Amino acid sequence: MKVFRKKKLSRVFSEDYDGVQWKILDPRGRPISIWNKCFLIASLTSLFVDPLFFYLPSVDDEICMDASYPMEIVLTIVRSVIDAFYLVQILVQFRTAYVAPSSRVFGRGELVIDSSKIASRYLRKDFLLDVLATLPLPQVLIWAAIPSLRGSNRIGAKHALRLTIISQFLLRLCLIFPLSSHIIKTTGVMVEAAWAGAVYNLILFMLASHVMGSCWYLLAVERQEQCWKKICDQQQPYCQYWYFDCQRKNNVSRIAWYQWSNISTLCGPSSNFFQFGIFNDALTYRVTQSSFLNKYTYCFWWGLRNLSSIGQNLLTTTDINEINFAVVLAILGLLLFALLIGNMQTFLQSTTMRLEEWRIRRTDTEEWMHHRQLPHDLKERVRKYDLYRWVTTRGVDEESIIRSLPVDLRRDIKRHICLDLVRRVPLFDQMDECILDAICERLKPLLYTAGTCLVREADPVNEMHFIIRGHLDSYTTDGGRTGFFNSCQLGPCDFCGEELLTWALDPRPSIILPSSTRTVTVLTEVEAFALAAEDVTFVASQFRKLHSKQLRHTFRFYSNQWRTWAACFIQAAWFRYKRRKEAAALNKAKQSPLAAPLPTEPRDERIRSVSLGQKASEFAVYAATLAASNRKGGSMRGELEIISSLQKPVEPDFSVEDR
Repeated sequence: MKVFRKKKLSRVFSEDYDGVQWKILDPRGRPISIWNKCFLIASLTSLFVDPLFFYLPSVDDEICMDASYPMEIVLTIVRSVIDAFYLVQILVQFRTAYVAPSSRVFGRGELVIDSSKIASRYLRKDFLLDVLATLPLPQVLIWAAIPSLRGSNRIGAKHALRLTIISQFLLRLCLIFPLSSHIIKTTGVMVEAAWAGAVYNLILFMLASHVMGSCWYLLAVERQEQCWKKICDQQQPYCQYWYFDCQRKNNVSRIAWYQWSNISTLCGPSSNFFQFGIFNDALTYRVTQSSFLNKYTYCFWWGLRNLSSIGQNLLTTTDINEINFAVVLAILGLLLFALLIGNMQTFLQSTTMRLEEWRIRRTDTEEWMHHRQLPHDLKERVRKYDLYRWVTTRGVDEESIIRSLPVDLRRDIKRHICLDLVRRVPLFDQMDECILDAICERLKPLLYTAGTCLVREADPVNEMHFIIRGHLDSYTTDGGRTGFFNSCQLGPCDFCGEELLTWALDPRPSIILPSSTRTVTVLTEVEAFALAAEDVTFVASQFRKLHSKQLRHTFRFYSNQWRTWAACFIQAAWFRYKRRKEAAALNKAKQSPLAAPLPTEPRDERIRSVSLGQKASEFAVYAATLAASNRKGGSMRGELEIISSLQKPVEPDFSVEDR
């Protein structure tokens, strides 16, 4: 046991990481994921800031160059803050676990949490590149190296500054690709929303335009300086290169040289002394002599325009550097247009992809209906259902999404969607939570448009439907017998297809599905859930566990089949009672002695007989009425025969099966 206690744990699964060690960061954890996204933003900001150093040199009207002091301060501060992010990234890499290569055979692999192994691996792989990208070399050259140099050494230091900025820019650009790949590998996507992905690719294209515009400005300044040096070489020994430094433009010899020299005209945009090629616009529009905002916006526009057109409008000279820059710009524009703009188009199309798929499917449906020569009413029904399904689901197959999820998650989602509906069905009101969850898991969503026939009378019942929204018409003719018709309307929380439940509750059910006793048609657009025959069998087995009389009464009360039979039974009983009552009254009227003639009587007796005669006439009228109603008894008897001949529905067996 002591040996195992002294042994240091060096590997762990990602699921057990939190309980083992908190000083080493999990590369798949949320803190690292958030930091990687923040560092990606800092890296993109760095790629934007570094080319701004190319705008430091500016040209004065007196043919000299100088650097903007306030801009140097701002760029130094911003660049130092970004360098701090790169420094933190190095520290994070020393404390971030990695997946052991030997454990990637199956699953996500094991995390190596030994700090010495993590440091050794990082020092061998990426440490040197990260350090070179983090060093604040531009700040050191601007504030320490260049001001202490003079003459040709200072010019060489400026070239070293430009080379350093370009080198670090390329290093930081290369570091973005593995960082993006790591984010995608960890989280699955760079950004979740489609519009965010389109914006991300657009930003990359605009960043490339910004970089090419700043490079074009720097090369334009250097090209203008080449013209000055060419004239200076021709005017030796009266001209020196340090004359082009604005800090010495007040020198007496420099002023004398500038007054008699014709350098402003020779190095102008309209002169044929020196060809500026693709940089001629910088002199024509005085871009190198403008304020920072003006020259930046123009250079950005220049880069965006030529990247978008793949450099087709560029007219170069024979200068090798100019030609190389134009070639790089054309190739970069082609790649960016093919990759970045293509990806942005993909992201934008993903928002309307479902709509386009539906339009294609609808076109195929129209061609198929035309090929099969369907009648106009069937075509309209197909179009109406297709449109209603698109408006309701937006082309999303809900069942396929739910089927792809784990069982527990699928159960929870079905419970969230269907539990309230199932609870509103009185038939399921007495079920416990476990049974309700099982019922919800088996429900299947369905959509119907007006005019759809769910089931016809005497057809096999395949499903039991529970209505969520809309109304249906349920009617029966009792097998097509003449003179019988019963109809009712179903709405939300009602159900149809109860014959399937009665069939499933039979202790010895047959293989043949039961026949429907009613015809059910859709009156309005309907959303419903359905239980298939095998699922109803499961529900019936749960009903038997309850073996409650209340459940039997509930089923009878809400069943349309039992309601119809009960109404017909009551009507038949009422008709029989009414016939017996009318027959008894007619017999009583025929046997009454008041209808016989009377002998002559005295006056008092005659008055009494008159009153009795009036009553006898009233009995006669009533007897005539009964006789008339008896003559109508044929039709009443026919209705009674129709109603009383309706068979009683099969009694569902909710009792527990005998084992």
